[in-house]
Amino acid sequence: MAQPLITLLTDFGTADYFVGAMKGVILSTCPSANIVDITHEVPPQDIQCAAFILLAAYKSFPVGTIHVAVVDPGVGSTRRGIVGKCAKQIFVGPDNGIFNYVFEREAPAEVFQIQNEQFFRRPVSPTFHGRDIFAPVAAALANGVVATQLGLEISDWVQLEPLAPVRQEGTIEGRILHIDRFGNCITNLKDADVTEEMKANGALLINGRRIGSFRKFFAEKETTNDGGLFAITGSAGFLEIAAQNVSAAEILKAEVGQLVLFGEKD
Repeated sequence: MAQPLITLLTDFGTADYFVGAMKGVILSTCPSANIVDITHEVPPQDIQCAAFILLAAYKSFPVGTIHVAVVDPGVGSTRRGIVGKCAKQIFVGPDNGIFNYVFEREAPAEVFQIQNEQFFRRPVSPTFHGRDIFAPVAAALANGVVATQLGLEISDWVQLEPLAPVRQEGTIEGRILHIDRFGNCITNLKDADVTEEMKANGALLINGRRIGSFRKFFAEKETTNDGGLFAITGSAGFLEIAAQNVSAAEILKAEVGQLVLFGEKD
């Protein structure tokens, strides 16, 4: 890539110096880098939220993009730093599951532990590996350093609960992966799991509520009496539970990780 592209995804917010410091370190080593912010508004320490956002975003970027994701409650501990290669892109950050959804979808991934300290910024703060390890490593990669120069390949990286839903007899057991700012409840069910024929004869069950309305777009006319709730395939490719102009999560009192079942209508 003539102008290396590096993305940043963190829970740092924008009120403090953290994001700016990371960009400064990257540009000090790789002045030609183009830095794109995916978001810095991940809820503090919410690794699963960051994993979902990265999963939803990475395919929008070109081949060769380097993604730096830092949501790191284990910073300063014995948790490893890693570089992952898959989907013709590179992922840099802590080994805490933050890349697991991407690695699972794009398997097999090549993953390397970050061990070569010559690429670190000195001194390394025990509270800010985003600036002192992950940013300079990303810049080194952008300058042509290869992953094998950073450390040994590993196969035991930290994993989150698998993305794929579980098929039981007569039902599909899924869960809420993410709740967006509009209150839409994004599940781990995809169109490959719930076909149009299945939608015609089935319903979602969450918190004792049955949702049998499946829409193509948000403003589609209501055809069932589900209290304004409906399901729709969202832009990330997953089935979402939504409500017209209000928060479905508030209506359902739903939380991330909550069980969502799909089965035949009563």
